[in-house]
Amino acid sequence: MSERVAVTGAGVVTPIGAGYESFRDGLRSGRSGVGRIRAFDCAGLSTQIAAEVDHRQGDLSAWVEPRTSAKLMSRAAMFAAAAAAMARRQALLGRDGVDPRRLGVVVGAGGMGPTDLDLLATQAQAAIDAAREVGTGRWDVPTFARLFTERTNPIATLRGLPNLAAAQLAIQHDARGPNATITTACCAGTQAIGEGLRLIQRGDADVVLAGGTDAAVNPVAVLGFSLLGTLSRCNAEPGRASRPFDRQRDGFVIGEGAGFVVLERESFAQARGAPVLAELAGYGVTCDAYRITDERPDAAEAAHAISLGLRDAEMEPRDLGYINAHGTGTRMNDITETRAIRLSLGAHAADVPVSSTKSMIGHLLAAAGAVELAATLIALTEGFLPPTINLEDPDEECDLDYVPNVARAASPTAALSTSFGFGGQNACLVIRRW
Repeated sequence: MSERVAVTGAGVVTPIGAGYESFRDGLRSGRSGVGRIRAFDCAGLSTQIAAEVDHRQGDLSAWVEPRTSAKLMSRAAMFAAAAAAMARRQALLGRDGVDPRRLGVVVGAGGMGPTDLDLLATQAQAAIDAAREVGTGRWDVPTFARLFTERTNPIATLRGLPNLAAAQLAIQHDARGPNATITTACCAGTQAIGEGLRLIQRGDADVVLAGGTDAAVNPVAVLGFSLLGTLSRCNAEPGRASRPFDRQRDGFVIGEGAGFVVLERESFAQARGAPVLAELAGYGVTCDAYRITDERPDAAEAAHAISLGLRDAEMEPRDLGYINAHGTGTRMNDITETRAIRLSLGAHAADVPVSSTKSMIGHLLAAAGAVELAATLIALTEGFLPPTINLEDPDEECDLDYVPNVARAASPTAALSTSFGFGGQNACLVIRRW
């Protein structure tokens, strides 16, 4: 029998709190982190709301060593650096606590592109000035290249590479073991943690820093998701905009943040007397192979991912006491996920509480699954289930127990976190008490 894998630390940067305790308190109170977009002038956009990380949560660069290296990080990489450092501190894992070559990093990240507003603005202004300089009103590439080169720090152009967050974490933690980046959209954070589990099970690492990060509250991302018709337009009432499983839902709320966990081989954690939050017991992953934006209406592959996760954990549906749902607040996802849970759990689906923390923190994209695993850990260890806020008029096709509006006292012994993303990606993680 292979060794168990322990979760010994968790760190988060979210719209309702940075740090495990702050996030826990935000979940318990059912607080919304959604508001009018502050990052840029959103006037004229059909969607003017987002779940942003509040600058009042403190200077996240304080978690970076040396602090000056924060200047080279993208916003997403900064979130990752802070969340991973928080997780390591909670795990009481010192700098000399692990062989660097046995310390791995797996990060779920967004795709390439000008993810930060300053780089995006530089590119846009260079294009505008190039058109003015040649006097044609059209974009002239050679002139743009010269102007962009004059105005841009060469290192800044690397910030959009998806693997840079993982590279920065390796540098920060002297992690010389396996290093990987997962870019499966909304499933990325979940799959990163699942692949971290596999690294330890295969014997490739003793400790893995695994999680997800994203920072896509910028005009390109907001406009892009708006064109797909997936974003809520409840601009007048931001706090009520994210409404998973509610009949009045009109799309998800884009968010930003990061979540990371410290995973350790059982004997390694025991030898150093590590504090253990839970066991990461199972991981399941499938693909719909259907459409880029739509889920399979029959939910067969999403259900199979859940079944695979339970099988991997050697558990039965009746063993689950809580599910943290993907629960985006889109009509398609909420109905399909409800169907997947019913297919995979059978009769037990009616008895297991399900909630969507996206109702409070929005959709953190590549970071979503990792932050939601942290919420699932909280449900397992803190004596309450996070609520699905704004659930006032339940959709008749969403007929499970979604823990509406108010946190519920409970002490589950095992729980599931699910993620279903663009491209047909399906993944889940199973945790249980140590």
